[in-house]
Amino acid sequence: MILFDSVIRASVPKLDLDSTFEQKNDIAKAVEEELEKAMSHYGFEIVQTLIVDIEPDERVKRAMNEINAAARMRVAANEKAEAEKILQIKRAEGDAESKYLAGLGIARQRQAIVDGLRDSVLAFSSNVPGTSSKDVMDMVLVTQYFDTMKEIGASSKTNSVFIPHGPGVVRDVASQIRDGFIQANVN
Repeated sequence: MILFDSVIRASVPKLDLDSTFEQKNDIAKAVEEELEKAMSHYGFEIVQTLIVDIEPDERVKRAMNEINAAARMRVAANEKAEAEKILQIKRAEGDAESKYLAGLGIARQRQAIVDGLRDSVLAFSSNVPGTSSKDVMDMVLVTQYFDTMKEIGASSKTNSVFIPHGPGVVRDVASQIRDGFIQANVN
């Protein structure tokens, strides 16, 4: 036993604890070689030596377990953060796609309105002699003005609306709307 202990004491202190566990076979080989030298004088042949278990102090075991647990928690935290990052990216991509499609829908809606107005103006101008496209557009604008007033009056959140009103005012509203469109197109 003394020979075995001395070989272990000569090999293990050179290694850190993790390396000791990793190099159990190297330590067993060193013990085997030393035992073979010592026992061959007595006619014994050492076939194999096994180191079955390395038993460090209880405090060292606890520290090793804490290190392993901390490392696993760090990996888990990184994985969780990466998953959250992917979710945020996917949400942002979905939001961007939704806004893009909403914009396309609005653009198509406005194009359909413009096409409808154009067709109405052309049809009205051809069916009513002496009317110009400006006359038709003024009529459309006044109609939209009255529709808007109707909606404002029907809203439950509106108590009262004061609007100057009269035959000349409607013409002024139409020119103000037209001027607003012209200014918007210029800018």
